Amino acid sequence: MEKKVYSLDIGGKTMSAEFNDWADQANGSVLLRYGNSAVLATAVMGSKESNLDYFPLSVEYEEKFYAAGAILGSRFMRREGRPSDEAVLSGRIVDRTIRPLFLKGLKRDVQVIITVLSIEDYDTDILAVNAASLALATSDIPWQGPVSSVRIGIEDGSDALIVNPTYGQRSEELPPKAKMDLTVSGKDGLVNMIEVNAREVEESVLDKALAKAGEEIEKIQAWQKSIVAEQGKAKKEFTSPDVTPEVEAAFAEIVEPKLKALNGIMSKQAFGEMKSEWATQAALKFPDMKPQLLDGYFERRVDEYVHDLAIKENKRVDGRALDEIRPLRAQAGGISPIIHGTGLFFRGETHVLAALTLGGPGDAQLLDTIEFQDTKKTFMLHYNFPPFSVGETGRVGGFNRRMTGHGALAEKSLRAVLPTKDVFPYTIRIVSECLASNGSTSMATVCAGTIALMDAGVPITRPVAGIAMGLMSDAKAGVYKVLTDIQGPEDHHGDMDFKVAGTSEGVTGVQMDVKVEGVPLNVLTEAFAQAKKARLQILDVITKEITAPRADISPRAPKILTIVVKKDQIGLVIGPGGKMINGIRERTGADDITIEEDGTIFITGKGGAAEAALQEIADLTREYMVGDRFEGPVVRLMDFGAFVKMGPTADGLVHVSEVAPFRIGKISDALAIGDIVPVVIKEIDDKGRYNLSIKAADPEWASRKGLKPDQGGDYGRQNNNERPKRRI
Repeated sequence: MEKKVYSLDIGGKTMSAEFNDWADQANGSVLLRYGNSAVLATAVMGSKESNLDYFPLSVEYEEKFYAAGAILGSRFMRREGRPSDEAVLSGRIVDRTIRPLFLKGLKRDVQVIITVLSIEDYDTDILAVNAASLALATSDIPWQGPVSSVRIGIEDGSDALIVNPTYGQRSEELPPKAKMDLTVSGKDGLVNMIEVNAREVEESVLDKALAKAGEEIEKIQAWQKSIVAEQGKAKKEFTSPDVTPEVEAAFAEIVEPKLKALNGIMSKQAFGEMKSEWATQAALKFPDMKPQLLDGYFERRVDEYVHDLAIKENKRVDGRALDEIRPLRAQAGGISPIIHGTGLFFRGETHVLAALTLGGPGDAQLLDTIEFQDTKKTFMLHYNFPPFSVGETGRVGGFNRRMTGHGALAEKSLRAVLPTKDVFPYTIRIVSECLASNGSTSMATVCAGTIALMDAGVPITRPVAGIAMGLMSDAKAGVYKVLTDIQGPEDHHGDMDFKVAGTSEGVTGVQMDVKVEGVPLNVLTEAFAQAKKARLQILDVITKEITAPRADISPRAPKILTIVVKKDQIGLVIGPGGKMINGIRERTGADDITIEEDGTIFITGKGGAAEAALQEIADLTREYMVGDRFEGPVVRLMDFGAFVKMGPTADGLVHVSEVAPFRIGKISDALAIGDIVPVVIKEIDDKGRYNLSIKAADPEWASRKGLKPDQGGDYGRQNNNERPKRRI
């Protein structure tokens, strides 16, 4: 086996690229390692042109359980099934990084497959981007790479920027908690992909982190270029198809008058009507020309029109100012008394409903992937995008990668403001229903989700809002315009989709995609500042509708009560084979009883069930002390006294002399089995047995019961050796 290995020190660890003959039938392949994590990337291009009107690129991120040294899956299915959400998101990071660098007009199928071979301390998504870049750059596939990726982290209590942090350094649970997790891809001083998960980080900190990422990216770029110089194959020739002068003339005749008549105002509907008319008339005029070529020409010309409008005339297709947000509307609650919390948010023609459900700790999602094994997820946000939201028909149900990505962005943007488990131990699920879409439903989901959280009474630290920024640029002329709150045509024809979510104090989530090679850092700095201004405006609308989380949760939501027992009492609560805890559930009607390793017990129930279960557990684990007072039933009578039940596993003796302040004859004259009597613990002997007293607990009890003094002799003395053993 022939192989060549290239190495680079980055972030204090060695990144190595191995070129071998493992996948020698692919157009390009590479094995990339970092620490004990490794991925194999392959790139293949089909031999025939596709008839699709878009570039058919597919990126598959394949997680194999063996990579984590584990046999995972369900009890009945050990083979890998559909991709996990983490795999989908990692694949999207690769796709969003490499897609803008393919030549315009390329219509051959290109497939990049990332196979995770090993994973330990370092996430393989960064490896995947760099590996995909090397596989494509050294192949014969026409592509304008290489492109490089790096992760930058910050921990609580520190300003230090960590290059490629480990899973531990990125943890939001273990101290010191991660304050920021930034993933950046770019080339030659330009940024073309960003992902941020942060806890209210200021924009100035993000600017510094992006600058640091740029320095590390340039190191990786130089390394990749040196590898391509040695390993790279000659690229296949590709010339972007162009149209004839006759097509240009037809466009001038059919479409240009309509564009001029719009006077700079082009709605989503007007755009669709123009495109439909062009497709119909152009097909009649040029029956021998491929429809996708005619469609591509229309898109290019309208793209030029939208760019010129913004860059040269400072106008937008709907007449707004460049930094103007569309009309906003927020509504908290009022949808249904059954739903625990709802939020309705309108931004122009984008309308989103967020419905929130509260559950107990037992409703948490169990993650069992190569990255997260036996991990419980207590906050979930699921995003739905039905076809009616864009006025179309189509398949309903299931999920796609876009829905997974948008939901994950909104989820991490809101996670930063959620209360800790000890403050609010509920499992929270938000479902986002996109009712109408014309630009950034993911950021509208953040806004609607914030409203739903506050309507449900979840004590978030601060409300979160999100906004999508756009860009119209002319790289040759070196000019650009940043747009606030982009809608459909601006997203479709613009150069950047830059989504920023955060609170009044800082940023919580960012996602950026581009359609050009990349964006300079100074443009991102301007976009961050403009996004903050818009975010504060949206937050003002939200807080006017609902100023703070409601004081109480919905009466239809389950109640969660908490009790802490000693670790050595956990087995007592569970009982043999779960008999005790199952019995408590059945007797009280509690929905769920969750026991943590530290002895914290969360009890979930409705209609008093949680309170009843809590009382049973408290009684079961109670540690009695001299002087404790309570009431209990008489469970046994002996010649020398009566045994009173103190709790599920304990009872104590009331000696006949401790029943009344005067002498009584037989114990049966004063007490009967089942009587509820007040008692106080008088003594705990050296064997742990409890001696109780009724007369010390209530000196008047005997008189109220009608007992009279007995004139007989002294009480017989109890033989401690004959006393029945305390029941346990």
